[in-house]
Amino acid sequence: MVLLVRHGQASFGADDYDVLSETGWAQSRVLGRWLASHGVVPDVVLRGDMRRHRETVEGMVEGAGWSSSVEADPGWNEFDHLGVVSAYLALPENAAPDHELDRREFQQVFERATQRWTGGDHDEDYPESFPAFRARVAGAVDRATALAGSGSTVVVVSSGGPIATACGSLVAPDAADPALVWELWGRFNTVVVNTSVTRVVVGSTGPRLLTFNEHSHLEGDLLTYR
Repeated sequence: MVLLVRHGQASFGADDYDVLSETGWAQSRVLGRWLASHGVVPDVVLRGDMRRHRETVEGMVEGAGWSSSVEADPGWNEFDHLGVVSAYLALPENAAPDHELDRREFQQVFERATQRWTGGDHDEDYPESFPAFRARVAGAVDRATALAGSGSTVVVVSSGGPIATACGSLVAPDAADPALVWELWGRFNTVVVNTSVTRVVVGSTGPRLLTFNEHSHLEGDLLTYR
């Protein structure tokens, strides 16, 4: 079994987004306690090598009391969302406003920018194109499922983008139409809750998506999406 965990809430609007907020730390500890109470003891914990991934693992381990080995796999890192947005705003027709974007404005720009990034017509504009990102995540999924293939439990701490990509590939492995790929990725990516759990079962026929975005361990202010 592979459990894909989205990191705790990061610090939107701060000088360094890649830092858990106080809410993010609380979410991580709560998730660790919840997993432990349901008998989850991972054989290995994999994480991206971004700070928010590392801190989420630290909070989970503190909450769960695990002594499992932790390994970094940069294949689980998020795509450069700020770079994707900057490339979009650099176009003359998309000039950035003369004020700092609030959450709602940023989300609108983000959706248009990622649609351009995933569309397939401008891959050369990005250091990591969408196909390259999907290939990177596919490699990370293969490594995680190989570790879980012998009946082991692997917990992966990543971000919304890679988790959405993994889920899209699992439900439609042969999808080739860029519009369909973007739609699947967008539908998963926009609803992934901070510290939610997505379960992938690994059997003789390969990995299959079992559950998506479990978050019953979160209540009130701990339920966040960004």
